[in-house]
Order: sequence, then structure tokens, then C-alpha cells
Amino acid sequence: MTNPLRLFRFLLIPLLAIAANGQTLRVSGLFSDNMVLQRETEAPVWGWADPGEKVVVTGSWNKKSVDAVAADDGKWTATLETPKAGGPYEIKVKSVDKEISLKNILCGDVWICGGQSNMQWKMRGFGLEQFAEDVKKANYPEIRFCTLPQTLALEPQPDTKAPWKVCNPKTVLDFSAVGYFFGSRIHQEIGVPIGLISSNKGGSSAQAWIREQTLREKFPVFSGTLDTYPAKSKKAGALVNPKSPEHKGLNVQSPSLLYNSMIEPLAPFAMKGVIWYQGESNMEDPIQYRILFPAVIEEWRSLWKQGDFPFYFVQIAPFQYKGSKYPAALLREAQTMSLSVPKTGMAVTMDVGAADNIHPKEKKPVGERLALLALARTYGKSEIVDSGPMYREMKVEGDQIRLGFDHSDGGLTTDDEKELRHFTIAGSDKVFHPATATIDRNTVVVGSDKVSHPKAVRFGWGNADDTNFINKEGLPSPSFRTDDWPFQP
Repeated sequence: MTNPLRLFRFLLIPLLAIAANGQTLRVSGLFSDNMVLQRETEAPVWGWADPGEKVVVTGSWNKKSVDAVAADDGKWTATLETPKAGGPYEIKVKSVDKEISLKNILCGDVWICGGQSNMQWKMRGFGLEQFAEDVKKANYPEIRFCTLPQTLALEPQPDTKAPWKVCNPKTVLDFSAVGYFFGSRIHQEIGVPIGLISSNKGGSSAQAWIREQTLREKFPVFSGTLDTYPAKSKKAGALVNPKSPEHKGLNVQSPSLLYNSMIEPLAPFAMKGVIWYQGESNMEDPIQYRILFPAVIEEWRSLWKQGDFPFYFVQIAPFQYKGSKYPAALLREAQTMSLSVPKTGMAVTMDVGAADNIHPKEKKPVGERLALLALARTYGKSEIVDSGPMYREMKVEGDQIRLGFDHSDGGLTTDDEKELRHFTIAGSDKVFHPATATIDRNTVVVGSDKVSHPKAVRFGWGNADDTNFINKEGLPSPSFRTDDWPFQP
């Protein structure tokens, strides 16, 4: 016969343990040891506890405590006033019966690294020999990074889990190469701790990174696809399983699915800005991308409520794109047009692509060109030239056309000491012919003996054009055209 007192004790002990340990108190999976908090700002810290429970959050830099109360859904948010760059610090989160300590925290600048495979590509991605010397030198204890789990969700997710790591030659191997080269250049130039959050997914489309409501309101073309999503799975916490029959056809190009799982849980984590490398998966509708990509920027800025934070992006590199009905230059043109969005900048890769590889190995120049944009435009280093020649104007001079450029005051040149290549010219018949292009101070004069009355010039308009046109600072020009003639696929 069971002893009632013994049974009572058996049941009571685990209940007491649960009460003593306060199992319900937790912080978001974005907060962990070794993290970087955005410096000199009001940084939200959040998590979950019992509804109505008081939570006290304290930063060791000023020992000021901030109180928060868990809402009906258990979520609480506290806002910490962060100090100037420095550390290490500690954050303590307390409830009535539990305490969480986050240690080895630095205050510095946090950047989000978004996009598709060329941003996702890791330092070990091409074999250890590709970045061997850079890996050996990657002892930067004040650079920290984390990588979000690559999941898909039909509804915005409340949380994610992304433990932070300290940068060293071992940990850096599994981080974004573009992200690392960007962050390390900023760290060396500015001298503050840098936090890098990798939130990207290979093959992803731009529409996958925008919330459902926005797509329905501004891009009704996606509503039909959104309507096919299985309703019984549309609940918080339900992730997409591409192998499930119910989720068949859902993938990284499906509207909103990456926004729900890899962006929504990030906000409102305080950060400095975003770097972005994406576009290849939207090749089949470059005209739509002219408004779709700016919508990504607008969506993220709306979500974070930090104003127009910097958003620097990479123009897709030359690649053959066999079978595509649109020239890659139209997608690159859409990216260039996105520079009209405030506080954006574009890193050009016309000289570091690979005609036979959509994942070019030259990731270091990409990361460092993004860093130049940040150094000049975010960190105020006005002496830095952060852009190659950008087409500004044209003037017909007899049987030639003279082109003027921004970012050309220091002079124009080529990166191989050879003649300019991949310029074409057309007359009123709109037929483009290979052209001779000559640098004349800070302009380029273009002509062809097959076009006596020129009307337009195009540059780098072939999918895989390996161009050599740069300014004296060594930065390449993007592909461009002087006309606005419609393209018929």
C-alpha cells in the first residue's frame, strides 16, 4: 500500500523545484553571453514570464535597474540606456524566483547581414585555402557574430535562437564571408566592437522577406499564392516543413515565409544598419524588382521603428544566366534605381564576377566595398571615395556621344591598362553595335563607324560582361544605359 505522506512528498518536490527555479522566466534567443548591444541608444531587451509577473533588468555599466511587467501573453520588454563603446559588461534579468545572467557583453555597432546565398556563403565555403591568410588573422575578440536558424514560417514567429560567438580563426569559418570582411574592416577603421547578425537564405526571393499584409496591399500579384497557404498551419509556432505533403511547393521564394521566421523575431533588436546581397532569384521580373526591393527596405525600417537606418546593398555580379528571358542588366538597373531610397548605397561587382559561377569567389572586395559605404556615409569619413563612376549625363557630339559621371573627379581609368570594353552604341533604329570608348579626363567618348547619328549608349549590358571601367580610386562603374527604351522579352 502506498504511503500517502511519501506520495505527497514525491509530488511536492518537483513542484517546489519548479517554483524555486522560476522556469517560466526567459529572455529572447537573441540575447546570450558574448553578444553586442548597440551603443549609446535605448536598447530593448525582451523575453517571457508568467503574465503579470514583474521582471527587473540591470546593466552592469551603470547598475540602473529597469522594471517590466509580463503582458497577458507573457511577453515583457525593458529598455536599457547603453553606454559608449566598451565592455565587457553583464546584464541580469530577475523575476521573483529566478535570475538570468548574460556575460561578456560588449557595446558597439550591430549590423544585420541579409540576402541570399552570396551573403550566406561562409568563410569555409570555397575550401580553407580561399581565405587562408584572412582566417589566420581573424583574432578579433571585439567582433561577435550570430547566425539565425534558416526556417520558413506561415505566420510571424515570436522568437528565434541565435547564440553569439567571439571571432577567432575557428569560429569565423562558419560565418558569412561578406559579413566578416565588412565587419572586420569597420572594426579596424573605427575601433569599436562590431556585432554581426546573419539572417539570410540561399535562393531566396525579395518577396520572401516582406510581410504578408504589405504584399497583399502593395503587390496583389502575390495574393493568389498567399491564398494557397494551408490555413490549419497558420498559427504562431508552426514552421514550414518542405517535406510535408501539406507544405508541398513552399520554399525560400514563397512570399513572406522568411520574413515571418528570420526578420520578425529580430525586431526591435537595436542595431546600426543592414547590408544586403540578393537579386539573383528575381531575375525573371526585373521591372517588378524596381519597386519590390525598395519595399523590402521600407518594410524593415517600418518594423524596427529606428527611422531610415543605413541599408547598403550589393549589385549582382556578372553571370551567364542561360535561358533567362531578361538581361541581367535590367535587374542591375533596378538595383541602381533603388539608390533613390534615402540612406542607401550600392557596392558594384562588375569586376569580380564569374561567368560560369553564380557564387563568385571574390567575397573580400564585396565586403570591403560595403564597408567603404558605411565608413563614408554612416561614420562620416568624408575623405573616403565609396563609389565607382555613376553615369549622370550624355551629349551627342557629331557621330559620337560624350558621357559624364559622378564620382569621377579624381579621374577615370581601367583596372587592366587596356582599352575600355563592353560599350555599345545605337542610332534611332535601336540596334546596338560594339563601340570604341575613350577616356577624356573625367568623361568617356563613345562611337562606332556603324552608327553615324548616335542616340544611345549602353555599358556592361551583357549578362556576363567582365568590365574594366573604374575611377582612379579603383572602384568599378555599374552597368548602365542612356536610353529608356522598353524591353520586349
